[in-house]
Amino acid sequence: MLAAALVAALALAGCGEGAPVGPVEIKLGHVGAPGSLFALSAEEFAARANARLDGLGEVLVYGSSQLGGDDVLLQKLKLGTVDLALPSSIMSSRIDAFGLFEMPYLVRSREHMRGIEEEIFWPRLAPLAEEEGYRVLAVWENGFRHVTNNVRPVRAPADLEGVKLRTPRGTWRIKLFQQFGANPTPMALSEVFIALKTGVVDGQENPLSQIHASRLYEVQEYLSLTSHVYTPAYLTASASRWSKLPEAVRTVLEEEARGVQEFVFEQAARLEQELLDEIEASGVLVNTVDRSRFLEGSRAIYDEFGSAVPQGSELVALALPLAYR
Repeated sequence: MLAAALVAALALAGCGEGAPVGPVEIKLGHVGAPGSLFALSAEEFAARANARLDGLGEVLVYGSSQLGGDDVLLQKLKLGTVDLALPSSIMSSRIDAFGLFEMPYLVRSREHMRGIEEEIFWPRLAPLAEEEGYRVLAVWENGFRHVTNNVRPVRAPADLEGVKLRTPRGTWRIKLFQQFGANPTPMALSEVFIALKTGVVDGQENPLSQIHASRLYEVQEYLSLTSHVYTPAYLTASASRWSKLPEAVRTVLEEEARGVQEFVFEQAARLEQELLDEIEASGVLVNTVDRSRFLEGSRAIYDEFGSAVPQGSELVALALPLAYR
């Protein structure tokens, strides 16, 4: 039944003069290295979607910034040269309300994130993305973020004083580490290993999956388990480009994008402990942090988000109690 519907849809899509006839090619770009959670998630999604498309369409995955970093990928979505991307922190620089996920220690667990997704993301945030030309198909994961560096163990915000720290290009992440006393340096993930190795920056912050897959731990002395922010990842299409895909193809992609989330969360939980053990075994010195001092140092960011972003305070007030449902 699905195959017949796809054949009909593709025939209609190709009936215009000069229009291509054949399988729909769907390019999915992300910045994760092989073996990262991004790579595992995108590859599992592609395998599931392609099995259902049955040769009438195909998702092709390009990782390790092969199609460009997050900035470039979001531009290519708008241009129609990439069909799907997997942005994370950068979305807070495109849609102010996405800064909710930049608030430190807001998301307590994956179960908490499920509640936020249901109660806040789909009814409130996804429509804002659509207004900016982005159609979010599913919420996956980047993960709980930690700090690595070559200066000193970070146990409290004061230990970040003067540390040159690579961050993604998310407005609120930069503000957060400025608040902690670091010198944040926005940089594409693909550039971070060399920047750390050559001393352009002293450290960086990322989920363990990215730290391991990009081999950042090989050029870092200290890993501090700050868990300062939980970052979702958003499987995203261009709203205008999405509407031009055959309806049957859209149905498969959307259903499999949502359906793969449980796999993503399972892989994320598995990787956290496995990768921590591997990184520690490599000789990196691992330490825990004084979470209360980081929370205290974060208050100003919450205040600024609440005053600078329309409905910012309301979004935070809705999100926090969902941890205890």
